[in-house]
Amino acid sequence: MNQAAQQLLGENDFSSFRAAGCQSNSPNRNVHSVRVWRQAGLVVFEITANAFLHHMVRNIAGSLLCIGRGEKSVEWLAGLLACRDRTQAPATAAANGLYLVKVSYPECFNIPEFDLGPQFVSTVSPAE
Repeated sequence: MNQAAQQLLGENDFSSFRAAGCQSNSPNRNVHSVRVWRQAGLVVFEITANAFLHHMVRNIAGSLLCIGRGEKSVEWLAGLLACRDRTQAPATAAANGLYLVKVSYPECFNIPEFDLGPQFVSTVSPAE
């Protein structure tokens, strides 16, 4: 899953991972980093980007889970990204079990930092 996720890095058209009701003017987003690792009984998925489309992360998670279950190959994700067609992607991952941990804004907005979300994330170091 982590190997497949690396194909999402950079500036891309994420139409294949966009909700039908997404109101963004552009499907282009820049994914800065993405990591997937196991921690005990959890699969931890961490993604940072300049912005996200409606359900983008849940749709990416659903696709990565198909790869993790062996239903799709690692290379399949690059083709899904390139086809820019949401109908070719698997189901959106359920919201339960997914946590938004942190939102970062440029310093010029002067928005205060808060403690991280679920505690397991702040103590996890991914196995390489």
